Amino acid sequence: MRLTAVFPLLCTLVAFVLSLLCIFAGSKRGYLEQADILTVSQGSVGLFYDRWIRMCLRPLKLNVSRLGQITPNTSSSSNPSLLDSFEDAATNEINDVTSSLFEKLDIHDFYSAHLLDYCEGFFSPSAVSNSTVHPRKNVTGCSNHTAMFHFDPSAAIQKELKPGINLTDLEWPSAIKSAVRAVEVASKVMFVLYCISVGAVGLALIGAFGGLVREGRLAAIGNNIISLFAFIALGIASTIASAVMAKVVNEVNKHGNKIGIAATKGNTFLGMTWAATILMLIAALAWIYEFIAPKNRHTSYVREGKEGRY
Repeated sequence: MRLTAVFPLLCTLVAFVLSLLCIFAGSKRGYLEQADILTVSQGSVGLFYDRWIRMCLRPLKLNVSRLGQITPNTSSSSNPSLLDSFEDAATNEINDVTSSLFEKLDIHDFYSAHLLDYCEGFFSPSAVSNSTVHPRKNVTGCSNHTAMFHFDPSAAIQKELKPGINLTDLEWPSAIKSAVRAVEVASKVMFVLYCISVGAVGLALIGAFGGLVREGRLAAIGNNIISLFAFIALGIASTIASAVMAKVVNEVNKHGNKIGIAATKGNTFLGMTWAATILMLIAALAWIYEFIAPKNRHTSYVREGKEGRY
């Protein structure tokens, strides 16, 4: 048994597990939800809802303005108490309509993208964080699993809007749609590369188990080639994932701020995919060591034990 082969075996095993988790994270409700690629959510000020509400309240503006028969000039100078009454009445009316709209609109607080699907839900206890309360994700559902899945936040939100309402009414930035379309091909290539990577790492894992019991440089160089291939595939997939994250998140935050939409990168996903990549590089280097190491270092533990008896 070659004890020095245990180290690349462990590296390959951990990389294999991490690669699988990258693919299947979020594959069902609540399963590794924190390992999303990116998350699109409402801003804390609720501007997205505000746009929708303002649009729905446009026909009510004249009726609300008639409360107390107040005009802008008289309300600010002649009768402050009447102004307060008007503001209270208007605020209560808008709050009632707002609450009703929130219940009927059914737009979720966040949409998190994964390799196979996207999940949606609400922040608990609320989307607003402060010094004592930090919102956490409460996933309510996920889309169907799809090979070469491409997350489109515009389509996800549009699907939840009521008939007759579209993203144009909410002043949804066209730059976000353009950015999502720009990375569509890259997202599909990324999925293919992750599948290839898992296969390559799995093959390297089998070879690593064989390297434990087989001596010789042929086994070491074979495992090195497989590990290098897995490293390259994982490296390209991780690079594409990082680029897709940066592109979409930057565009959403740049253009979505006006309507209260924000996006965050999946740092956990990034950590897992790059950790798997680095581990495969370490495994490949370890197999190079196995190839160039002096032959006497490859003497098995069992033989050393037997020789010690004489």
